[in-house]
Amino acid sequence: MPLVCSSAVIVLGVDPGLATSGYGVVHERRDGSLEALAYGVIETPKGEPLAQRLAALHKQLQALIAAWQPDAAAIEALFFATNARTAMSVGQARGVVLLTLHQAGLPIAEYTPLQVKQAVSGYGQADKQQVQRMVQLLLGLPSIPQPDDAADALAVAITHLHHRRWG
Repeated sequence: MPLVCSSAVIVLGVDPGLATSGYGVVHERRDGSLEALAYGVIETPKGEPLAQRLAALHKQLQALIAAWQPDAAAIEALFFATNARTAMSVGQARGVVLLTLHQAGLPIAEYTPLQVKQAVSGYGQADKQQVQRMVQLLLGLPSIPQPDDAADALAVAITHLHHRRWG
């Protein structure tokens, strides 16, 4: 029997990146079931100066927050990458995401990839396809959400809802 929540909750999950940031808006109904309200990616124009790309990410994320009015946000924690250049750009995008969420007054939770895998699949060593398939099943979607960044963001939102439920 699912745990019944006292109120419905909407969570915005974000998988940050400079070129592409995934987002997923998940609604937990009062009966504990989950529904994907929206998901996709925010893309910034390649070839543009860094400041313009970060500003575009900020503006598009603000629009998502205004459209969906989430109660909370969850973001994937930065993990160490072997490519320092990639790590820097992800870190800069992540900073913009955190600032935008904070400015919107949203409570923000951060989850490591291991925590996301465990919460969504029950197995910390699950591969990407296993996690994506579980996202599809948990949200009752007809197919695995695409692109990968959007599926990852939905997984982060689901992780937050599971942590909220089970503390």
